[in-house]
Amino acid sequence: MKPQLYALSALAVATGAVSSAYAQGKAPTPPDEDDRGTFTFVWENDWFGDQDRNYTNGLRLGWVSGQQEPEGIDRTLARLLTGEEDTAKVRRGFALGHSIYTPRDIGTEEFLPDQHPYAGFLYGEAGTLIETDNSLDQIALRVGLVGPSAGGEWVQNEYHSLIGAETAEGWDNQVRDEAGVDIIFDRRYRALTTLGSSDFGADLIPNVGATLGTLNTNARAGLTLRIGQDLKNDFGPPRIRPSLAGAGYFAPDDGFSWYVFGGVEGRYVAHDYILDGSLFRDDVRTVDSKDFVHDLQAGLVVQWGGVHLGLTYVERSKQFEQQAKPQRYGAVSWSFKY
Repeated sequence: MKPQLYALSALAVATGAVSSAYAQGKAPTPPDEDDRGTFTFVWENDWFGDQDRNYTNGLRLGWVSGQQEPEGIDRTLARLLTGEEDTAKVRRGFALGHSIYTPRDIGTEEFLPDQHPYAGFLYGEAGTLIETDNSLDQIALRVGLVGPSAGGEWVQNEYHSLIGAETAEGWDNQVRDEAGVDIIFDRRYRALTTLGSSDFGADLIPNVGATLGTLNTNARAGLTLRIGQDLKNDFGPPRIRPSLAGAGYFAPDDGFSWYVFGGVEGRYVAHDYILDGSLFRDDVRTVDSKDFVHDLQAGLVVQWGGVHLGLTYVERSKQFEQQAKPQRYGAVSWSFKY
């Protein structure tokens, strides 16, 4: 079986297992209709994990609309994915993002074949979110550019100069320019189980998803435990893919809420352009990537009025055979309603 088909088969099995669990119980009621949009800024950096290697920095600016009635292609998607085109609610979203990857030794100009390749990744994303009583589906189209034209060298070294950090000397060895397109699907469930009331309680949220494209192809499944107040307001804090993430919006029903959370997500990675090279040409700046990767994360979310703040600490397992240690980094997200 081809890796892409293996990834999609794994996704189908995970989706079916969770859906069967839902058939045996009733999902919690979602919040009341929310017609306000949400702007979100996410910053991820390995400085929070006392490292400077591999995935070293990520920025993402996103917007998600308020709830709308499904029309046109959105109505068709709602029918295909949920069978509830008459009762589903739709949100539309856009995002711009930039990520930087480096080896652990940034002080040498030489090519380091046993360390993570240098790379910048610049992308834009547009998608639709389809919300029902039980779940939230997200379908997105991401257009990205990897390589020198993505500006990773300039962003990193300008920032390092500003804070007085070491200059990264090996950017001449970064991966070559390549543009690509990825189709992304994620399903997040309301909660597999809940304890307590809406004022204070705990829930367990499963998620499944897949990405298929020329830059990334993977299948994933995860689970998040949350303990706190008004948990139905969101699906977890927003993050930068391929991380275990929320939906990019929140729908507060009072002035203040909070929760702590912990989660795990496993991914089968069929292709990663930065590690594996191009699908269309031979590349020498590659490493022996691992098929299976997992993320462990924990953090805190606070919502005050129309502002939502998330703090997350992440440990990611080794992504390639030569990697010395697992990846550690932190994420800060700030969202507001308008």
